[in-house]
Amino acid sequence: MKLIAIYLIFITFGLQSISLEAVRSDFRTAAKDNAKVSQFNNALKHINENDMVELIAYKGAGITLKSRLSKKIKDKRAFFIKGVNFIELAIDKEPDNIELRFIRLGIQENTPKLLKYKTNIAEDKSFILANYNAIRSKSLKKHIKFFVQQSDVFNAEEKLLIH
Repeated sequence: MKLIAIYLIFITFGLQSISLEAVRSDFRTAAKDNAKVSQFNNALKHINENDMVELIAYKGAGITLKSRLSKKIKDKRAFFIKGVNFIELAIDKEPDNIELRFIRLGIQENTPKLLKYKTNIAEDKSFILANYNAIRSKSLKKHIKFFVQQSDVFNAEEKLLIH
């Protein structure tokens, strides 16, 4: 009986593991395709403040994407604030994590001015430019490079620095 219980626990936790690479890819898709936002959020619904900071930030980013799909202003605001809180929590935990800065920059760049969530754009942009070459993960580098190349925050000269 104990063996069965251990096996069930192992299966449960094994099914809950989530690939960061898949989350990156799914986020990029959800950011462009409103039909994928709900699916992205459902995949991260079990993520909480004790999980990997990258997953916490992506959960927050997903919730902010959900805010743009809401019909009611009250819901838009609530989702947006909740999403931003997850992103900021992750950055508070690991302020030198380039992926977190990239996530925040992407959200701030695409947030309407009236929401007043644009205060870290210059800081995050500088951080990314200064630390991009130190990234060891090829997939993360590719992910950030893709963002930078299509971003309006980076000028042509800065985009050339990201290779």
